[in-house]
Amino acid sequence: MNDITSPDVPASESFTDPKAAVARLIALYDTATNFLCDQFIAAMSAGAAPGCRMRAFYPEVRFTTTTYAQVDSRLSFGHVADPGTYATTVTRPELFAHYLEQQIGLLIKNHDQPVTVGVSNTPMPVHFAVASRPGLTVPQEGAARFPLRDVFDVPDLATTNDDIVNGTFVPVNGVGALSLFTAQRVDYSLARLAHYTATDPDHFQNHVLFTNYQFYVTEFEAYARAQLADPDSGYSSFVSTGNIEITEADGELPTSPKMPQMPTYHLKRKDGNGITLVNIGVGPSNAKTATDHIAVLRPHAWLMVGHCAGLRNSQALGDFVLAHAYLREDHVLDDDLPVWVPIPALAEIQVALEEAVAQETGLSGYDLKRIMRTGTVASHDNRNWELRDQSGPVQRLSQSRAIALDMESATIAANGYRFRVPYGTLLCISDKPLHGELKLPGMASDFYRTQVSRHLFIGVKAMEQLRTMPLERLHSRKLRSFDETAFL
Repeated sequence: MNDITSPDVPASESFTDPKAAVARLIALYDTATNFLCDQFIAAMSAGAAPGCRMRAFYPEVRFTTTTYAQVDSRLSFGHVADPGTYATTVTRPELFAHYLEQQIGLLIKNHDQPVTVGVSNTPMPVHFAVASRPGLTVPQEGAARFPLRDVFDVPDLATTNDDIVNGTFVPVNGVGALSLFTAQRVDYSLARLAHYTATDPDHFQNHVLFTNYQFYVTEFEAYARAQLADPDSGYSSFVSTGNIEITEADGELPTSPKMPQMPTYHLKRKDGNGITLVNIGVGPSNAKTATDHIAVLRPHAWLMVGHCAGLRNSQALGDFVLAHAYLREDHVLDDDLPVWVPIPALAEIQVALEEAVAQETGLSGYDLKRIMRTGTVASHDNRNWELRDQSGPVQRLSQSRAIALDMESATIAANGYRFRVPYGTLLCISDKPLHGELKLPGMASDFYRTQVSRHLFIGVKAMEQLRTMPLERLHSRKLRSFDETAFL
């Protein structure tokens, strides 16, 4: 049996001050990662001692209450549903410091009970500890002089799954979940985000726009530079792929020689309430991948602003579609969120988008219907669905009352629902396949020149409006289940 060596850590302690609680989480996390990194460097240099295992543990927040919380019934988070004990492991507490202080503070206030911070019994994988040190990487299995898993803990899928958000979590020893994600699940997504977007998780802002065309990136950069030129804009910097950050409007952004799968750009504010734009490309798989990982950052809202096929003869190229419902024929979430689960429209998001369209177009009320239609958006997993026998697909689209078709919106909305992240969709019609107006090169160029800029500005304005809304209003009770976690 291996001898286990672990770092010395203080005993668990109760806190009524959320700042002090987070400070302890940071100290425990730093102790664990420093220990693992130092041991890893030593083992890679001199080899591993036979029969010795190096192990450190994630920090943990634990909360116990014997009474029901007396809180404003309008609040959807910040309290546990029933008396009992609840816990969550924590990673990267410095990155999540503001979020943790906020959530722990609400828990203490609403229940008038302290939280306990200590070391959990969940080992920290060396891969995730090493990720905190620039320049350190874990070699592939077999590349080291010793079997890595004989000396260090490695990622464990048993603690990296989505059983909490999917509603299938079974409490262990009667301890309920305090947050939606375990520490390993968060670490996994943070690593994936850096890989897929070529920007560090630290740069992500609380408001996320998804698009499926590079044209929007060009307009977003132009908008960002204009904001940096305005000292009163509130924006502090712009980050491009490769973590290149500029603070001046004329700052240089070199073109990356190798673009990531999902190029991502961040117009930052010092309080984190800026805007992140992710070009997810085409398809529901990319949409799921992006939202699966961004969700651990607990954004305040995400919106899809992309192109779609208009399905009604009354629509014109360049018209907008505000999704009020979704027909899910994308299938990528069927195992996590059954298709019989309704994906409701969120009033706060819908109002913000409609008002942004009105502001940008100068139209309002009944006149707004000239260029914007609300209704069901269908998302399909087959980009060339038009090439099949249309009797089946077209009949289903007609029966659903769908007004537009794309490949990403339902996935983004469904994952927003699943992860309790406020979501919405505003699409722009770029072709009408059922009426012979196909997306051909010449038509597309004219469309892009005239519509992309306006469409992007609408999404940005909607986000800027949502930024002023209190969190307790934005995070709707519609997104919360019967037995919900206290942390947002």
